[in-house]
Amino acid sequence: MKTVILIFVILAGGLLLYGTMDMPAWGDPNSPANTYVSPRYIEEAMEATETPNIVTAVLADYRGYDTMGETTVIFTAAIACALLLRGIGSARKEEDES
Repeated sequence: MKTVILIFVILAGGLLLYGTMDMPAWGDPNSPANTYVSPRYIEEAMEATETPNIVTAVLADYRGYDTMGETTVIFTAAIACALLLRGIGSARKEEDES
């Protein structure tokens, strides 16, 4: 059974590596994302979303429409981080008291 799983993992990994061969180089200024998408967001984000922060405009306005859940994911991540940090702070407080 372990051999079958290992073969499957190797084949899946090979397929994923083969799929990345068509991607543009990292940071390539002529890639489609840098040629078409980024300039549009930079030029039109303020007028289209009325949000002065481009990152917020992309996450909350553009991507929120695309995935129908991006805003919920970001909110949930923020709440989880806040709860984790709160738990770390209270654990330190208990250590200091003892």
